[in-house]
Amino acid sequence: MTAETSQTLDRGLRVLKLLADTDHGLTVTELSNKLGVNRTVVYRLLATLEQHALVRRDLGGRARVGLGVLRLGRQVHPLVREAALPALRALAEDIGATAHLTLVDGTEALAVAVVEPTWTDYHVAYRAGFRHPLDRGAAGRAILAARQAPVTEPGYTLTHGELEAGASGAAAPLLGVTGVEGSVGVVMLVDAVPERVGPRVVDAAREVAEALR
Repeated sequence: MTAETSQTLDRGLRVLKLLADTDHGLTVTELSNKLGVNRTVVYRLLATLEQHALVRRDLGGRARVGLGVLRLGRQVHPLVREAALPALRALAEDIGATAHLTLVDGTEALAVAVVEPTWTDYHVAYRAGFRHPLDRGAAGRAILAARQAPVTEPGYTLTHGELEAGASGAAAPLLGVTGVEGSVGVVMLVDAVPERVGPRVVDAAREVAEALR
């Protein structure tokens, strides 16, 4: 710790990180051992975090991340969208297809940024806020593929007709961005995605990841 930092705030943030890394919650004793502080300190930290709905405790006394964290997370979307827009615009104009940034929201894929090309006669209408299951559509499937086989150099996923009849999609996962799980992709009205689209989407995903780091 330095003179410019708060030890209490640091401990509170460490509590949140520890709870975020477990599916079953942690007891006061477990948190005390992990933080290297006494139980009284942990009780005070949890009580403060509970007041802000950042932590909740179940009937067994195990602490878990609270719904307040989700509300904070929603405010991140505008910042992520702003950072991604330059790469999405370039992708949409280059390919002539609707480009999108999709993030995981629970068990669903959520489009948080969408850019449509300006020069095409027609293109797929795709709106920010659109949700779909992770196992349908290129955007979600690319995310699941990265979960199953994490790599440093992403590949891309192609689909056809899974979300909209006659539309094909290509997407690549975002890699190396702490706290963000998502993909960058395009959707177009073709029977088969042109060969150059996949690698171009991978490049765009890399650009967005760099902008978010």
